[in-house]
Amino acid sequence: MIPFSDVARAAYCPRQLYYDRREDDRSIPDAAQARIDLAFRYPALADAPDRTLRRLPIRRSPAAYRRNLARLRERDDYDGLVDPERERAFLSGKDCHGIVYKILAGEETEPPVPTVVSPGEPPDCGVWESQSVRAVAVAKALAWEREREVPRAVVEYPSVGAVRTIRLTTRRKAAYRRALRATRAIDGPPSRVDDDRCGSCEYRDRCGTARRSIRSLLG
Repeated sequence: MIPFSDVARAAYCPRQLYYDRREDDRSIPDAAQARIDLAFRYPALADAPDRTLRRLPIRRSPAAYRRNLARLRERDDYDGLVDPERERAFLSGKDCHGIVYKILAGEETEPPVPTVVSPGEPPDCGVWESQSVRAVAVAKALAWEREREVPRAVVEYPSVGAVRTIRLTTRRKAAYRRALRATRAIDGPPSRVDDDRCGSCEYRDRCGTARRSIRSLLG
């Protein structure tokens, strides 16, 4: 059984996952956890004064952050985001397991919607590939538990006040399967990624083998 975080990291870089697995402490850093926790405070933060917001790990000015949260209130699923069916729930699916931060109740006959909460910045549109893979993993685990299809998921960026909904398209499911295969194939250092991701990687100082493409690993 593979943790959600592992398959997401493999989608970003299998070699990074290899080094991460060798760490004694794989818990979420305190700074990242503080940003994740903002996802449970939207109503209080929406009208918070500047002095309060400046003490928090938000990634926008207080005024811009309040504007983002005001737009968030206009979403159809806002009530579910602030009052989910379950919080910090453990899911165990066919292939992956881990904590899902929120499960939003479906409307009437609609299926539930799981969320992935990111401490980082969103892209200009959509979500990052690794977060898409994690969202698919979470949705599939929820579908396995509920014995029904879960066709969409939500990715929250609470330090920005942004929320993105994604559907489990054929392309996203294929990316998830590639990452799952890559995760299972790791029994030594995988090939190094041949692009500019290495510059921001926390393991770049110990990752010293020659650059090669990871296409052969991912298939």
